[in-house]
Amino acid sequence: MIGDRGAATALAAVLSLALPVLLWFALALGAATAARHRAEGAADLAALAAAARASMGQERACARARQVAEAMNTALDECRTSGRRARTRVSAAPPEILGFGRRPSARAHAGPIAPGTPDLTTSGR
Repeated sequence: MIGDRGAATALAAVLSLALPVLLWFALALGAATAARHRAEGAADLAALAAAARASMGQERACARARQVAEAMNTALDECRTSGRRARTRVSAAPPEILGFGRRPSARAHAGPIAPGTPDLTTSGR
């Protein structure tokens, strides 16, 4: 038993150092996940906005998509229209808690379904 003196103190010191590191990791993971979800939502909404205005031309459609993306605190990195379809790529600012890393991004497309394409929302019902 004499060799165990101070073992609890050393264990408490190690745990008190490990706890803030684990807390930082959990917060960073949560912030990165939230940024990714924000980018995905913004990409979806930007694609829908661009598709709704695709008939007015790519410039006006993408301008609206940019407004939608910026309203969600994201950046529209790419916007293309083809007919009444639109494709977008949006990125969100990386969480400041991380202090490093790349910007979370997401892609989306929207527009009418081509004739003859099976409706995936009702198949199997």
